Amino acid sequence: MGATIMGEDPYLYFTWNVTYGTISPLGINQQGILINGQFPGPEINSTSNNNVIVNVFNNLDEPLLFTWHGVQQRKNSWQDGTLGTQCPILPGTNYTYKFQVKDQIGSFFYYPVVGMQRAAGGFGGLRINSRLLIPVPYADPEDEYWVLIGDWYVKSHKTLQATLDSGRNIGRPDGVHVNGKNDVDGSGKALYTMKPGKTYKYRICNVGLKDSLNFRIQGHPMKLVESEGSHTVQNIYDSLDVHVGQCFSVLVTADKEPKSYYMVASTRFTKKVVTGKAIISYTNGVGPASPIIPLAPVGWAWSLNQFRSFRWNLTASAARPNPQGSYHYGQINITRTIKFVNSVSNVNGKLRYAINGVSHVDTETPLKLAEYYGLSDKVFKYDIIGDVPPTSLDNIKLATNVLNTTFRTFIEIIFENPTKTIQSYNLAGYSFFAVAVEPGTWAPEKRKNYNLLDAISRHTIQVFPKSWAAIMLTFDNAGMWNLRSENAENRYLGQQLYISVLSPERSLRDEYNLPERQLVCGIVKDLPRPTPSYS
Repeated sequence: MGATIMGEDPYLYFTWNVTYGTISPLGINQQGILINGQFPGPEINSTSNNNVIVNVFNNLDEPLLFTWHGVQQRKNSWQDGTLGTQCPILPGTNYTYKFQVKDQIGSFFYYPVVGMQRAAGGFGGLRINSRLLIPVPYADPEDEYWVLIGDWYVKSHKTLQATLDSGRNIGRPDGVHVNGKNDVDGSGKALYTMKPGKTYKYRICNVGLKDSLNFRIQGHPMKLVESEGSHTVQNIYDSLDVHVGQCFSVLVTADKEPKSYYMVASTRFTKKVVTGKAIISYTNGVGPASPIIPLAPVGWAWSLNQFRSFRWNLTASAARPNPQGSYHYGQINITRTIKFVNSVSNVNGKLRYAINGVSHVDTETPLKLAEYYGLSDKVFKYDIIGDVPPTSLDNIKLATNVLNTTFRTFIEIIFENPTKTIQSYNLAGYSFFAVAVEPGTWAPEKRKNYNLLDAISRHTIQVFPKSWAAIMLTFDNAGMWNLRSENAENRYLGQQLYISVLSPERSLRDEYNLPERQLVCGIVKDLPRPTPSYS
Protein backbone atom coordinates (compact mmCIF):
# COMPACT_ATOMS: atom_id res chain seq x y z
CA MET A 1 0.00 0.00 0.00
CA GLY A 2 1.54 3.34 -1.03
CA ALA A 3 2.21 6.01 1.58
CA THR A 4 0.41 9.34 1.31
CA ILE A 5 2.82 12.24 1.43
CA MET A 6 1.47 15.52 2.72
CA GLY A 7 3.32 18.49 1.25
CA GLU A 8 4.24 20.90 4.02
CA ASP A 9 5.17 24.54 3.56
CA PRO A 10 8.94 25.20 3.60
CA TYR A 11 10.85 25.78 6.84
CA LEU A 12 13.43 28.52 7.38
CA TYR A 13 15.88 28.05 10.25
CA PHE A 14 17.80 30.80 12.03
CA THR A 15 20.12 30.71 15.05
CA TRP A 16 20.63 34.05 16.76
CA ASN A 17 23.35 34.76 19.29
CA VAL A 18 22.30 37.98 21.04
CA THR A 19 25.13 39.91 22.71
CA TYR A 20 26.23 43.38 23.65
CA GLY A 21 28.77 45.07 21.42
CA THR A 22 30.15 48.45 20.46
CA ILE A 23 28.12 50.43 17.93
CA SER A 24 28.26 54.07 16.84
CA PRO A 25 25.10 55.19 15.01
CA LEU A 26 25.93 58.86 15.63
CA GLY A 27 29.72 58.54 15.48
CA ILE A 28 30.05 58.01 19.25
CA ASN A 29 30.92 54.55 20.56
CA GLN A 30 28.26 53.08 22.82
CA GLN A 31 26.98 49.71 23.92
CA GLY A 32 24.38 48.19 21.62
CA ILE A 33 22.54 44.92 21.13
CA LEU A 34 23.95 42.75 18.34
CA ILE A 35 22.53 39.65 16.69
CA ASN A 36 25.27 37.34 15.44
CA GLY A 37 27.60 40.32 15.75
CA GLN A 38 25.44 42.45 13.44
CA PHE A 39 23.76 45.83 13.88
CA PRO A 40 21.16 46.14 12.46
CA GLY A 41 20.40 42.45 12.85
CA PRO A 42 20.20 39.87 10.04
CA GLU A 43 17.34 39.94 7.57
CA ILE A 44 14.64 37.28 7.72
CA ASN A 45 13.92 36.67 4.03
CA SER A 46 10.74 34.61 3.82
CA THR A 47 7.90 33.85 1.44
CA SER A 48 4.20 33.77 2.28
CA ASN A 49 3.28 30.50 4.06
CA ASN A 50 6.88 29.76 5.12
CA ASN A 51 7.42 28.37 8.60
CA VAL A 52 10.03 30.45 10.43
CA ILE A 53 12.12 28.90 13.22
CA VAL A 54 14.35 31.30 15.19
CA ASN A 55 16.48 29.87 18.01
CA VAL A 56 17.44 32.83 20.22
CA PHE A 57 20.39 32.52 22.62
CA ASN A 58 20.27 35.34 25.17
CA ASN A 59 23.81 36.33 26.12
CA LEU A 60 22.75 39.66 27.60
CA ASP A 61 22.62 40.30 31.35
CA GLU A 62 18.87 40.92 31.23
CA PRO A 63 15.69 39.16 30.05
CA LEU A 64 14.92 39.32 26.33
CA LEU A 65 11.98 38.93 23.94
CA PHE A 66 11.61 39.68 20.24
CA THR A 67 8.37 40.80 18.68
CA TRP A 68 7.69 40.34 14.95
CA HIS A 69 6.26 43.74 14.17
CA GLY A 70 3.35 43.58 11.75
CA VAL A 71 3.54 39.82 11.22
CA GLN A 72 0.10 38.31 11.79
CA GLN A 73 0.73 35.27 13.97
CA ARG A 74 -2.38 33.41 12.89
CA LYS A 75 -3.84 31.46 15.84
CA ASN A 76 -0.49 31.81 17.59
CA SER A 77 -0.16 34.72 20.02
CA TRP A 78 2.15 32.38 21.97
CA GLN A 79 4.97 33.50 19.66
CA ASP A 80 4.20 37.22 19.53
CA GLY A 81 7.04 38.11 21.87
CA THR A 82 5.30 40.50 24.24
CA LEU A 83 5.25 40.30 28.04
CA GLY A 84 1.51 39.63 27.95
CA THR A 85 1.97 36.47 25.90
CA GLN A 86 5.43 35.07 26.70
CA CYS A 87 7.80 34.60 29.60
CA PRO A 88 11.04 36.43 28.84
CA ILE A 89 14.14 34.52 27.77
CA LEU A 90 16.39 34.69 30.83
CA PRO A 91 20.11 35.52 30.55
CA GLY A 92 22.21 32.51 29.60
CA THR A 93 19.25 30.56 28.18
CA ASN A 94 17.65 30.10 24.77
CA TYR A 95 14.18 29.86 23.31
CA THR A 96 13.00 28.84 19.85
CA TYR A 97 10.29 30.88 18.15
CA LYS A 98 8.12 28.96 15.68
CA PHE A 99 5.61 30.83 13.53
CA GLN A 100 4.20 30.89 10.02
CA VAL A 101 4.11 34.02 7.86
CA LYS A 102 0.61 33.35 6.62
CA ASP A 103 -1.28 35.24 3.91
CA GLN A 104 1.02 38.26 3.99
CA ILE A 105 3.45 40.02 1.70
CA GLY A 106 5.56 43.10 2.29
CA SER A 107 8.13 44.82 4.48
CA PHE A 108 8.12 44.26 8.25
CA PHE A 109 10.70 44.25 11.04
CA TYR A 110 11.52 42.73 14.40
CA TYR A 111 12.86 44.30 17.58
CA PRO A 112 13.49 43.51 21.29
CA VAL A 113 10.47 44.49 23.34
CA VAL A 114 11.56 44.21 26.98
CA GLY A 115 12.06 47.54 28.74
CA MET A 116 13.80 50.08 26.52
CA GLN A 117 15.99 47.57 24.67
CA ARG A 118 14.82 48.90 21.30
CA ALA A 119 16.95 51.98 22.09
CA ALA A 120 20.06 49.75 21.91
CA GLY A 121 19.40 48.08 18.56
CA GLY A 122 18.48 44.43 18.14
CA PHE A 123 16.19 45.28 15.24
CA GLY A 124 16.25 44.06 11.65
CA GLY A 125 14.18 43.65 8.50
CA LEU A 126 11.65 40.89 7.94
CA ARG A 127 10.75 40.42 4.28
CA ILE A 128 7.74 38.38 3.17
CA ASN A 129 7.79 37.72 -0.58
CA SER A 130 4.79 36.79 -2.66
CA ARG A 131 4.53 33.14 -3.69
CA LEU A 132 5.49 32.48 -7.28
CA LEU A 133 1.92 31.66 -8.32
CA ILE A 134 0.71 35.04 -7.02
CA PRO A 135 1.89 37.85 -9.33
CA VAL A 136 2.98 41.22 -7.98
CA PRO A 137 1.81 44.34 -9.87
CA TYR A 138 5.26 45.45 -11.03
CA ALA A 139 8.33 43.98 -12.71
CA ASP A 140 10.98 42.28 -10.56
CA PRO A 141 13.51 44.90 -9.42
CA GLU A 142 17.22 44.58 -10.08
CA ASP A 143 17.77 44.26 -6.33
CA GLU A 144 16.11 45.02 -3.00
CA TYR A 145 17.56 47.21 -0.24
CA TRP A 146 16.56 47.73 3.40
CA VAL A 147 16.44 51.27 4.76
CA LEU A 148 15.86 51.10 8.52
CA ILE A 149 15.58 54.66 9.81
CA GLY A 150 15.04 55.92 13.33
CA ASP A 151 15.82 58.51 15.93
CA TRP A 152 18.60 57.65 18.38
CA TYR A 153 19.96 58.46 21.84
CA VAL A 154 23.62 58.28 22.83
CA LYS A 155 22.57 57.36 26.36
CA SER A 156 22.30 53.63 26.94
CA HIS A 157 18.94 51.89 27.01
CA LYS A 158 19.48 51.14 30.71
CA THR A 159 20.07 54.83 31.46
CA LEU A 160 16.95 55.78 29.50
CA GLN A 161 14.94 53.15 31.36
CA ALA A 162 16.25 54.35 34.73
CA THR A 163 15.23 57.90 33.80
CA LEU A 164 11.68 56.74 33.05
CA ASP A 165 11.60 54.65 36.24
CA SER A 166 12.57 57.75 38.22
CA GLY A 167 9.47 59.52 36.94
CA ARG A 168 11.05 61.79 34.31
CA ASN A 169 10.88 61.80 30.52
CA ILE A 170 13.88 60.97 28.33
CA GLY A 171 13.89 64.25 26.40
CA ARG A 172 14.72 64.69 22.74
CA PRO A 173 16.75 62.14 20.75
CA ASP A 174 20.34 63.08 19.86
CA GLY A 175 20.17 62.22 16.17
CA VAL A 176 18.81 60.07 13.37
CA HIS A 177 20.40 56.99 11.83
CA VAL A 178 20.00 55.20 8.51
CA ASN A 179 20.72 51.46 8.89
CA GLY A 180 22.61 52.18 12.10
CA LYS A 181 24.85 54.94 10.70
CA ASN A 182 24.74 58.66 9.93
CA ASP A 183 27.04 59.82 7.14
CA VAL A 184 27.21 63.48 8.14
CA ASP A 185 29.77 64.75 5.63
CA GLY A 186 29.56 62.22 2.80
CA SER A 187 32.92 60.70 3.61
CA GLY A 188 31.55 57.26 4.27
CA LYS A 189 31.24 54.29 1.96
CA ALA A 190 28.12 54.03 -0.20
CA LEU A 191 25.43 52.01 1.54
CA TYR A 192 24.08 50.71 -1.78
CA THR A 193 24.98 50.94 -5.46
CA MET A 194 22.69 51.06 -8.49
CA LYS A 195 23.33 50.15 -12.12
CA PRO A 196 22.35 52.88 -14.61
CA GLY A 197 18.88 52.38 -16.04
CA LYS A 198 17.90 49.69 -13.52
CA THR A 199 15.03 49.86 -11.00
CA TYR A 200 15.46 48.94 -7.33
CA LYS A 201 13.10 48.26 -4.47
CA TYR A 202 13.80 50.10 -1.21
CA ARG A 203 12.10 48.73 1.90
CA ILE A 204 11.79 51.66 4.32
CA CYS A 205 10.80 51.21 7.98
CA ASN A 206 10.83 53.64 10.90
CA VAL A 207 12.37 51.54 13.70
CA GLY A 208 12.91 54.55 15.98
CA LEU A 209 11.61 55.45 19.42
CA LYS A 210 9.38 58.51 19.11
CA ASP A 211 9.87 60.68 16.02
CA SER A 212 8.03 60.66 12.72
CA LEU A 213 10.63 60.90 9.94
CA ASN A 214 10.48 62.28 6.43
CA PHE A 215 12.45 60.14 3.96
CA ARG A 216 13.67 61.22 0.54
CA ILE A 217 16.40 60.37 -1.95
CA GLN A 218 18.31 63.25 -3.50
CA GLY A 219 17.10 63.81 -7.06
CA HIS A 220 15.14 60.53 -7.24
CA PRO A 221 11.34 60.25 -7.06
CA MET A 222 9.90 57.14 -5.39
CA LYS A 223 7.06 55.00 -6.71
CA LEU A 224 5.09 53.58 -3.78
CA VAL A 225 4.14 49.94 -4.41
CA GLU A 226 3.45 48.43 -0.97
CA SER A 227 2.73 49.45 2.61
CA GLU A 228 2.55 47.01 5.53
CA GLY A 229 1.18 44.14 3.50
CA SER A 230 -0.97 45.99 0.97
CA HIS A 231 -0.16 46.61 -2.68
CA THR A 232 -0.89 50.30 -3.16
CA VAL A 233 -1.95 52.48 -6.05
CA GLN A 234 1.45 53.34 -7.51
CA ASN A 235 1.70 57.07 -6.88
CA ILE A 236 4.98 58.95 -7.22
CA TYR A 237 6.37 60.80 -4.18
CA ASP A 238 9.35 63.11 -3.72
CA SER A 239 9.33 62.28 -0.02
CA LEU A 240 7.41 60.10 2.42
CA ASP A 241 6.45 60.70 6.03
CA VAL A 242 7.18 57.45 7.86
CA HIS A 243 5.70 57.43 11.35
CA VAL A 244 7.12 55.25 14.12
CA GLY A 245 6.53 51.58 13.38
CA GLN A 246 5.42 52.09 9.76
CA CYS A 247 6.95 50.57 6.61
CA PHE A 248 6.79 51.34 2.88
CA SER A 249 8.23 49.69 -0.22
CA VAL A 250 9.17 51.98 -3.10
CA LEU A 251 10.69 51.57 -6.56
CA VAL A 252 13.57 53.86 -7.52
CA THR A 253 15.04 53.99 -11.03
CA ALA A 254 18.69 54.91 -11.55
CA ASP A 255 18.13 57.30 -14.43
CA LYS A 256 19.97 60.41 -13.22
CA GLU A 257 23.55 61.67 -13.59
CA PRO A 258 25.90 58.80 -12.60
CA LYS A 259 27.37 59.90 -9.27
CA SER A 260 26.59 59.67 -5.55
CA TYR A 261 23.36 60.78 -3.88
CA TYR A 262 22.13 61.14 -0.31
CA MET A 263 19.28 59.25 1.25
CA VAL A 264 17.90 61.60 3.90
CA ALA A 265 15.73 61.01 6.99
CA SER A 266 14.79 64.00 9.15
CA THR A 267 12.50 64.50 12.10
CA ARG A 268 9.01 65.90 11.61
CA PHE A 269 6.90 68.02 14.00
CA THR A 270 9.91 68.94 16.16
CA LYS A 271 11.22 72.44 16.97
CA LYS A 272 14.75 71.36 16.10
CA VAL A 273 14.98 69.26 12.93
CA VAL A 274 17.52 66.44 13.24
CA THR A 275 18.77 64.70 10.10
CA GLY A 276 20.37 61.37 9.24
CA LYS A 277 22.02 60.62 5.89
CA ALA A 278 23.45 57.72 3.91
CA ILE A 279 24.98 57.53 0.45
CA ILE A 280 23.87 55.56 -2.59
CA SER A 281 25.94 55.66 -5.76
CA TYR A 282 25.81 54.55 -9.37
CA THR A 283 28.17 51.72 -10.30
CA ASN A 284 29.78 53.98 -12.91
CA GLY A 285 29.40 57.06 -10.73
CA VAL A 286 31.92 59.85 -10.65
CA GLY A 287 31.62 62.65 -8.14
CA PRO A 288 30.34 63.10 -4.59
CA ALA A 289 26.79 63.72 -3.48
CA SER A 290 25.71 67.34 -3.57
CA PRO A 291 25.84 68.95 -0.11
CA ILE A 292 22.47 70.60 -0.87
CA ILE A 293 19.88 68.16 0.41
CA PRO A 294 16.17 68.43 -0.43
CA LEU A 295 14.09 70.05 2.27
CA ALA A 296 11.37 68.19 4.13
CA PRO A 297 7.80 69.51 4.11
CA VAL A 298 6.61 71.62 7.03
CA GLY A 299 3.52 71.07 9.19
CA TRP A 300 1.29 68.08 9.72
CA ALA A 301 -1.44 69.11 7.23
CA TRP A 302 0.93 68.03 4.44
CA SER A 303 1.38 64.69 6.16
CA LEU A 304 -2.37 64.24 6.56
CA ASN A 305 -2.90 64.88 2.86
CA GLN A 306 -0.23 62.33 2.02
CA PHE A 307 -2.00 59.75 4.19
CA ARG A 308 -5.20 60.40 2.23
CA SER A 309 -3.35 59.71 -1.03
CA PHE A 310 -2.50 56.13 -0.01
CA ARG A 311 -4.99 53.79 -1.69
CA TRP A 312 -5.35 50.04 -1.99
CA ASN A 313 -4.56 48.60 -5.42
CA LEU A 314 -7.87 46.79 -5.98
CA THR A 315 -6.74 45.09 -9.19
CA ALA A 316 -3.63 43.45 -7.68
CA SER A 317 -3.52 39.97 -6.19
CA ALA A 318 -3.02 39.66 -2.46
CA ALA A 319 -1.01 37.03 -0.58
CA ARG A 320 -3.89 34.65 -1.25
CA PRO A 321 -4.98 33.78 -4.80
CA ASN A 322 -7.84 36.27 -4.91
CA PRO A 323 -8.04 39.97 -5.78
CA GLN A 324 -7.34 42.43 -2.97
CA GLY A 325 -10.60 44.20 -3.67
CA SER A 326 -12.76 41.12 -3.10
CA TYR A 327 -12.98 41.93 0.60
CA HIS A 328 -15.62 44.67 0.72
CA TYR A 329 -14.98 45.86 4.28
CA GLY A 330 -17.14 48.95 3.77
CA GLN A 331 -20.27 46.79 3.39
CA ILE A 332 -19.92 44.91 6.71
CA ASN A 333 -22.08 46.01 9.62
CA ILE A 334 -20.13 47.35 12.59
CA THR A 335 -21.01 45.39 15.74
CA ARG A 336 -19.00 47.43 18.24
CA THR A 337 -17.35 50.85 18.41
CA ILE A 338 -14.46 51.35 20.82
CA LYS A 339 -12.99 54.79 21.45
CA PHE A 340 -9.48 55.06 22.86
CA VAL A 341 -8.20 58.40 24.15
CA ASN A 342 -4.59 58.82 25.26
CA SER A 343 -3.54 60.98 28.19
CA VAL A 344 -0.47 61.80 30.26
CA SER A 345 -0.22 62.73 33.92
CA ASN A 346 1.79 62.23 37.09
CA VAL A 347 0.92 59.33 39.37
CA ASN A 348 2.56 59.47 42.79
CA GLY A 349 4.96 62.05 41.40
CA LYS A 350 5.99 59.92 38.42
CA LEU A 351 5.20 60.35 34.74
CA ARG A 352 2.66 57.88 33.30
CA TYR A 353 0.82 57.52 29.97
CA ALA A 354 -2.63 55.98 29.69
CA ILE A 355 -5.44 54.82 27.42
CA ASN A 356 -8.92 55.72 28.65
CA GLY A 357 -7.49 56.68 32.01
CA VAL A 358 -5.69 53.38 32.68
CA SER A 359 -1.92 53.04 32.54
CA HIS A 360 -1.01 49.42 31.83
CA VAL A 361 1.15 47.46 34.26
CA ASP A 362 2.80 44.22 33.11
CA THR A 363 2.32 41.14 35.28
CA GLU A 364 4.85 38.49 36.33
CA THR A 365 2.58 35.84 34.81
CA PRO A 366 1.92 36.45 31.11
CA LEU A 367 -1.77 37.17 30.57
CA LYS A 368 -2.09 34.49 27.91
CA LEU A 369 -0.66 31.83 30.24
CA ALA A 370 -2.97 32.86 33.08
CA GLU A 371 -5.96 32.67 30.75
CA TYR A 372 -4.94 29.27 29.36
CA TYR A 373 -4.44 27.80 32.84
CA GLY A 374 -7.83 29.12 33.95
CA LEU A 375 -6.21 31.48 36.47
CA SER A 376 -6.91 34.83 34.84
CA ASP A 377 -8.94 35.97 37.87
CA LYS A 378 -5.77 35.71 39.99
CA VAL A 379 -3.71 37.86 37.60
CA PHE A 380 -5.99 40.48 35.98
CA LYS A 381 -9.54 41.68 35.47
CA TYR A 382 -11.15 42.05 32.07
CA ASP A 383 -12.71 45.28 30.87
CA ILE A 384 -11.57 47.76 33.51
CA ILE A 385 -12.05 50.33 30.78
CA GLY A 386 -15.21 50.73 28.75
CA ASP A 387 -15.81 51.30 25.06
CA VAL A 388 -16.14 55.01 25.82
CA PRO A 389 -13.47 56.92 27.77
CA PRO A 390 -14.36 58.62 31.07
CA THR A 391 -15.36 62.27 30.88
CA SER A 392 -12.23 63.28 32.80
CA LEU A 393 -8.79 61.84 32.07
CA ASP A 394 -6.99 63.89 34.72
CA ASN A 395 -6.61 60.96 37.07
CA ILE A 396 -4.69 57.94 35.79
CA LYS A 397 -5.13 54.50 37.33
CA LEU A 398 -2.31 51.93 37.28
CA ALA A 399 -3.65 48.49 36.37
CA THR A 400 -3.32 45.58 33.98
CA ASN A 401 -5.49 46.58 31.04
CA VAL A 402 -7.19 43.72 29.16
CA LEU A 403 -10.18 44.16 26.87
CA ASN A 404 -12.49 41.22 26.15
CA THR A 405 -13.80 40.91 22.59
CA THR A 406 -16.12 38.55 20.76
CA PHE A 407 -14.56 36.29 18.15
CA ARG A 408 -15.21 37.22 14.50
CA THR A 409 -17.04 40.47 15.21
CA PHE A 410 -16.45 43.50 12.97
CA ILE A 411 -15.16 46.35 15.10
CA GLU A 412 -14.62 50.08 14.64
CA ILE A 413 -11.84 51.59 16.77
CA ILE A 414 -11.42 55.33 17.18
CA PHE A 415 -8.10 56.73 18.42
CA GLU A 416 -8.52 60.28 19.70
CA ASN A 417 -5.43 62.31 20.56
CA PRO A 418 -6.10 65.46 22.66
CA THR A 419 -2.37 66.10 23.22
CA LYS A 420 0.08 68.28 21.28
CA THR A 421 2.33 65.39 20.21
CA ILE A 422 1.78 62.92 17.40
CA GLN A 423 0.85 59.36 18.39
CA SER A 424 1.41 56.05 16.60
CA TYR A 425 -0.40 52.79 17.43
CA ASN A 426 0.24 49.18 16.44
CA LEU A 427 -2.14 46.26 16.88
CA ALA A 428 -0.33 42.93 17.02
CA GLY A 429 -1.81 39.92 15.26
CA TYR A 430 -3.90 41.95 12.84
CA SER A 431 -4.05 44.24 9.89
CA PHE A 432 -6.83 46.80 9.86
CA PHE A 433 -8.40 49.18 7.39
CA ALA A 434 -7.21 52.74 8.10
CA VAL A 435 -10.40 54.50 6.97
CA ALA A 436 -9.92 58.04 8.27
CA VAL A 437 -7.55 60.48 9.96
CA GLU A 438 -8.94 63.95 10.65
CA PRO A 439 -8.38 66.96 12.92
CA GLY A 440 -10.71 67.65 15.85
CA THR A 441 -12.78 65.18 17.84
CA TRP A 442 -14.67 62.20 16.53
CA ALA A 443 -18.47 62.00 16.34
CA PRO A 444 -20.73 59.39 14.65
CA GLU A 445 -21.51 61.75 11.76
CA LYS A 446 -17.79 61.68 10.87
CA ARG A 447 -18.37 58.24 9.37
CA LYS A 448 -19.61 59.89 6.20
CA ASN A 449 -15.99 60.89 5.55
CA TYR A 450 -14.60 57.35 5.86
CA ASN A 451 -12.89 55.71 2.90
CA LEU A 452 -15.03 52.58 2.61
CA LEU A 453 -13.70 51.49 -0.77
CA ASP A 454 -9.90 51.37 -1.03
CA ALA A 455 -8.27 52.23 2.31
CA ILE A 456 -5.07 50.25 2.66
CA SER A 457 -4.89 47.38 5.11
CA ARG A 458 -2.04 48.03 7.55
CA HIS A 459 -0.89 47.41 11.13
CA THR A 460 0.26 50.84 12.40
CA ILE A 461 -1.67 54.11 12.32
CA GLN A 462 -0.61 57.65 13.24
CA VAL A 463 -2.85 60.09 15.13
CA PHE A 464 -1.91 63.73 14.67
CA PRO A 465 -2.10 66.27 17.55
CA LYS A 466 -5.64 67.32 18.47
CA SER A 467 -6.93 64.79 15.92
CA TRP A 468 -8.47 61.35 15.60
CA ALA A 469 -8.07 58.22 13.47
CA ALA A 470 -10.56 55.47 12.68
CA ILE A 471 -9.78 51.85 11.83
CA MET A 472 -12.02 48.87 11.05
CA LEU A 473 -11.26 45.17 11.38
CA THR A 474 -12.67 41.73 12.07
CA PHE A 475 -11.42 40.12 15.29
CA ASP A 476 -10.90 36.76 13.58
CA ASN A 477 -7.46 35.87 15.00
CA ALA A 478 -7.91 34.18 18.37
CA GLY A 479 -5.31 34.97 21.00
CA MET A 480 -4.06 37.65 23.38
CA TRP A 481 -2.92 40.64 21.32
CA ASN A 482 -1.05 43.79 22.29
CA LEU A 483 -2.36 47.21 21.24
CA ARG A 484 0.49 49.60 21.95
CA SER A 485 1.87 53.03 21.42
CA GLU A 486 4.86 52.76 19.09
CA ASN A 487 6.41 55.66 21.01
CA ALA A 488 8.74 53.57 23.19
CA GLU A 489 8.58 56.00 26.12
CA ASN A 490 4.77 56.04 26.11
CA ARG A 491 4.52 52.27 25.79
CA TYR A 492 6.98 51.65 28.63
CA LEU A 493 5.03 54.03 30.88
CA GLY A 494 1.67 52.41 30.27
CA GLN A 495 0.17 53.51 26.93
CA GLN A 496 -0.79 50.01 25.86
CA LEU A 497 -3.35 47.31 26.56
CA TYR A 498 -4.15 43.74 25.56
CA ILE A 499 -7.14 42.46 23.63
CA SER A 500 -8.32 38.95 24.45
CA VAL A 501 -9.98 37.19 21.50
CA LEU A 502 -11.27 33.78 22.58
CA SER A 503 -12.71 31.13 20.28
CA PRO A 504 -15.99 29.87 21.79
CA GLU A 505 -15.65 26.57 19.92
CA ARG A 506 -12.23 25.87 21.49
CA SER A 507 -11.12 24.54 18.13
CA LEU A 508 -7.60 24.07 16.76
CA ARG A 509 -8.94 25.64 13.58
CA ASP A 510 -9.07 28.89 15.55
CA GLU A 511 -6.10 28.77 17.95
CA TYR A 512 -3.12 26.59 18.80
CA ASN A 513 -2.67 24.94 22.18
CA LEU A 514 0.16 25.84 24.53
CA PRO A 515 3.34 24.84 22.65
CA GLU A 516 5.12 21.88 24.23
CA ARG A 517 8.32 23.82 24.90
CA GLN A 518 6.75 27.15 25.79
CA LEU A 519 8.43 28.86 28.74
CA VAL A 520 6.28 29.09 31.86
CA CYS A 521 6.72 31.52 34.74
CA GLY A 522 4.87 33.37 37.48
CA ILE A 523 2.07 31.59 39.32
CA VAL A 524 1.90 28.77 36.75
CA LYS A 525 5.63 27.95 36.87
CA ASP A 526 5.35 24.81 38.99
CA LEU A 527 1.82 23.76 38.03
CA PRO A 528 1.15 20.68 35.88
CA ARG A 529 0.35 21.62 32.32
CA PRO A 530 -3.40 21.67 31.75
CA THR A 531 -5.13 19.34 29.35
CA PRO A 532 -4.97 20.98 25.90
CA SER A 533 -7.79 23.49 25.68
CA TYR A 534 -8.37 23.10 21.96
CA SER A 535 -9.18 20.02 19.95
